[in-house]
Amino acid sequence: MASLALQIKQWGLELGFQQVGITDTDLPEAEAHLENWLDNNFHGEMDYMQRHGLKRSRPELLHPGTLRVISVRMDYRTEAAAAMNQSLADPTSAYISRYALGRDYHKLMRNRLQKLADKIQAEIGSDLPGSMRAFVDSAPVLEKALAEKAGLGWIGKHSNVINRKAGSWFFLGELFTNLPLPIDSPAAAHCGECRACLDICPTQAIIAPYQVDARRCVSYLTIELYGSIPENLRPLIGNRIYGCDDCQIICPWNRFARLTDEQDFSPRHRLNTRQLLDVFAWSETEFLAKTEGSAIRRIGHQRWLRNIAVALGNAPASALIVDALKPMLNHDSDMVREHVQWALAQHQSVINPK
Repeated sequence: MASLALQIKQWGLELGFQQVGITDTDLPEAEAHLENWLDNNFHGEMDYMQRHGLKRSRPELLHPGTLRVISVRMDYRTEAAAAMNQSLADPTSAYISRYALGRDYHKLMRNRLQKLADKIQAEIGSDLPGSMRAFVDSAPVLEKALAEKAGLGWIGKHSNVINRKAGSWFFLGELFTNLPLPIDSPAAAHCGECRACLDICPTQAIIAPYQVDARRCVSYLTIELYGSIPENLRPLIGNRIYGCDDCQIICPWNRFARLTDEQDFSPRHRLNTRQLLDVFAWSETEFLAKTEGSAIRRIGHQRWLRNIAVALGNAPASALIVDALKPMLNHDSDMVREHVQWALAQHQSVINPK
């Protein structure tokens, strides 16, 4: 098994993962943290976080027979994405979280994990039947806790996994297995007294170290929330129309972040340089075409317009913005109309000049 574990890590690197670690399924501390988080209703409308009971923190309940979890990480920061701080600083630009600029990572990583499972099964042969199942943010899995325990990094105060040599710009994936592989040592935490991520959060969603109230998080508000964005939080969102990277941008450990060679993660359709008025003008057909194969498509056209309307409301007063917003007052969606009305109200100096 020790030899097989070394082989698995080598195969993982060959398949494009930057690191592979192995851990057991014992997650009592993570389970307690999750239950406390849910008890405080920090999950908001993400009902799926509690729908599966203990399956999330007890892998053997999700995939019977699981003894070990093979945890992997894959860098996604591209050179184009690395230059996006300028876009965040320009209130007329459309800021999209860097992870979503290219191809949806779920299918790509799951396919790689399945190839890893196939290699493992071929190596052990039929005399030792392996039971393996791949997950990439697609089932109730405590992927961050597993990654930390497998030595891939520690969970930072912003709740993302940080690696001392690679920062935090990476995706996680898991392979559950019944093979009694030797396990790796957990990663030690290295946040120290730093609280940069707490201070930079635009909506102060990180209410305490290691405690994120998702109901205030820009990523939750622009991606997970189905209805209206609370009015008191709209001005704080700025020009972020899909997700938020502020806590990662400010993290000092990301000075060690590496650029990926994975071409599928490169920005598509110039999503890293779009203007708000440009993407607001997309019809539903255009939206579906330009987000094909992208994680962005999951929010649908109405929430896309909702998010951009808020960003346009936060942009400097402009007759061009007002002209773009007014026709959307006739949109079929009550939600879209509500956010457009709010955005127009922010431009009163243009609409009703003194």
